[in-house]
Amino acid sequence: MKTSIDIPERELADAMRFTRARTKREAVVTALADFNRRKRMAELVKYAGTCDGLISAEELARQRRKG
Repeated sequence: MKTSIDIPERELADAMRFTRARTKREAVVTALADFNRRKRMAELVKYAGTCDGLISAEELARQRRKG
């Protein structure tokens, strides 16, 4: 999708350096993908420890020792 936006030159230069992108487009796409991945992971953290069906690490170790 084509769009025109005003991105501060210093921010874009940093994004290109951090993402090791060769083009401005590549830097923006990489930064957006990383941002979205981090937000999805943050959403998943809300559910950490809420599943009653999982066994504990100790229980797993016991089962492995039994064979």
